[in-house]
Amino acid sequence: MKKLYTLAILLICFNVKVNSQCAPSSENEPVYKITFQSTWNATEHTSIPNGAHWSDLVIISHNSPNQFIEIGENASLGIKNMAELGDNTALIDEVSNAVIAGNAHFGFQNSFVPNNANASLELEQNFCLDFPYITIVSMIAPSPDWFIAVNSIDIRDYPQEESTPIAIDVFAYDAGTDNGTDYDSPNSPNAPVGISMINGYPFNGNKIGTLTIEYLTSLLSTPEFDSKNKIKISPNPATDNITISSANTINTIQIYNILGSIVKDITLEKKSSVSINIADLSKGIYLVKTKNNNGGINTKKLIIK
Repeated sequence: MKKLYTLAILLICFNVKVNSQCAPSSENEPVYKITFQSTWNATEHTSIPNGAHWSDLVIISHNSPNQFIEIGENASLGIKNMAELGDNTALIDEVSNAVIAGNAHFGFQNSFVPNNANASLELEQNFCLDFPYITIVSMIAPSPDWFIAVNSIDIRDYPQEESTPIAIDVFAYDAGTDNGTDYDSPNSPNAPVGISMINGYPFNGNKIGTLTIEYLTSLLSTPEFDSKNKIKISPNPATDNITISSANTINTIQIYNILGSIVKDITLEKKSSVSINIADLSKGIYLVKTKNNNGGINTKKLIIK
């Protein structure tokens, strides 16, 4: 079965089980630099429509291939709405259900800034190797139902050693849910057909971007380093207040909701423990990401009830 290889972006290790971090086999979380450079242009892609841009990216980490996209198979409601409307609501719901079932580790959403045909992104983040398959999607906008995607790229395929970045060509795909043939075609729903790569007009089979993946380091290389970087959150689950503590001085704390939005961003000075009021946050699953004075990054799931 042909894979969709396209795009990767912000990847944060999001815990599946309430009382666990990554399983022991994933304690040495590798850190990669992820860079995406759009190459959407009128010469290779027939034309550039007015207002050309990308929808918010959805990034998913999961434990088996083809959980959310499979070429030749019909698109889910979440993929359909993403590809036609740039609406990720249903897709995030699908990812949330997979997280609850223990089949995915996170579902994250991020925006291009600035957002245009020439957009680029560069980020560094750690991966949970127990959920090594990365799937990412974003609507090509405007379009009938076209999108870019990475389907089940296995981060373990990228050597954990410092080397020249590995480049992956990014291509356009058709969700198979609309009959439109041009960027600005009017809405024309059809009985769903399988997801397919767009080899003809307007992309002409040409790539629309380039992704590079470069291994940087391992966050938790030794038991001693592991114990110094780990953070504790108590209580967890929580309702009103939490205390975050670490053996190291914590420099920054960021709390993300499941859509990838930062809901709290805190900068500290020489503190290894801090109390945070969370009464203003809605019930649900959140990700707490800290950076310490040694540059170590740690992530842990927070449940607010």
